[in-house]
Amino acid sequence: MKNLLLYAVILFSFTSLEGCKNKAEAPDPPGFCLSDTLKKKITIEEVNLQPVKNAVALSGKIDANEDKVVKVFPVVGGIVEELRVQLGDYVKKGEVLATIRSGEIAEFQNQLSAAESNQRLTEKALNDARDMYNSGLATQKEVMAAQADVDKARSELRRISQTASIYGVKDNATQEITAPVAGYIIEKNVTNNMHFRVDGSQSFFTIANLDEVWVIANVFEGDIAKIKEGDEAEVKVIAYSDRVFTGKVDRIFSILDPQSRVMKIRIRIPNTEKLLKPEMFAQINIKYSGGGEQMLAIPSRAIIFDKNKNFVMVYKGDCDIDTREIEVHQTIGDTSYIKSGLQAGEKIISKFQLLVYDALND
Repeated sequence: MKNLLLYAVILFSFTSLEGCKNKAEAPDPPGFCLSDTLKKKITIEEVNLQPVKNAVALSGKIDANEDKVVKVFPVVGGIVEELRVQLGDYVKKGEVLATIRSGEIAEFQNQLSAAESNQRLTEKALNDARDMYNSGLATQKEVMAAQADVDKARSELRRISQTASIYGVKDNATQEITAPVAGYIIEKNVTNNMHFRVDGSQSFFTIANLDEVWVIANVFEGDIAKIKEGDEAEVKVIAYSDRVFTGKVDRIFSILDPQSRVMKIRIRIPNTEKLLKPEMFAQINIKYSGGGEQMLAIPSRAIIFDKNKNFVMVYKGDCDIDTREIEVHQTIGDTSYIKSGLQAGEKIISKFQLLVYDALND
């Protein structure tokens, strides 16, 4: 009985030791790995050396591209009978903007009617002269004279018809003012039932194509030497504070305003979404070369600011991602230059990196 009890104690001890040994040798649970869903969302970019650029902060305003602005003037005096567009409307080429009634138009209509009647009469006279010539009752000279009258009548009708077409002559002494180009009405100096005379001093409408706009910026004397044509520009407006619009310096005006002591520069910006409107206030950053120095650069959006420090997520593999503290030298627009913490060729996560950061550091 004692031997049996001793054997049971030894067997239990051996089993317990073997269990502890197996427990001690069990592998650690796997660490964080990117899921297939998250991997599709993130963006991985390589750290590389780039020429350092600095920036000049300027102020200015959005302006229409003057090369694509058309002013529409009335060509005759009269009364505005119907106004079909308002300030800010988009119009197509050939669209009617306003209809006016004019005594001058009535006179053109009378001239046109008279010219048409005169042509019919001269053509009838020519036919009669030919019939009489064939019957021996008229001479060749008379036929030629009748032909000359027809040619003159046709020429006069053609001239008056072309003039009427240019003036937009319609029935009932009215004229239609149409849009010569497609674009937005950015200026309107006419109202319904307005009486006006033609003196050429003021347009009825100003139409602008806003597919591309200008930014006119003010440059102080101390910054003039830093800016050159072709420099990249980042523009922000109050209406879309979360958007950055990019363009290039297109022209530098070489004259300073004697009162404000600033020089104007022009920046061209594509405006396919039509978000930028003339007269909007703009804040501009002009990027210029920093003298040939190069530094490690990463997208500014990749940086995570937490606990008063800057971090990036360094990607080595789907299951090998490090949280790395970095020191930022400076940030210019969407690019940050790194003083320490990274090496050229390393890869970082620049989109949805906060999800990875939270998963690794919770």
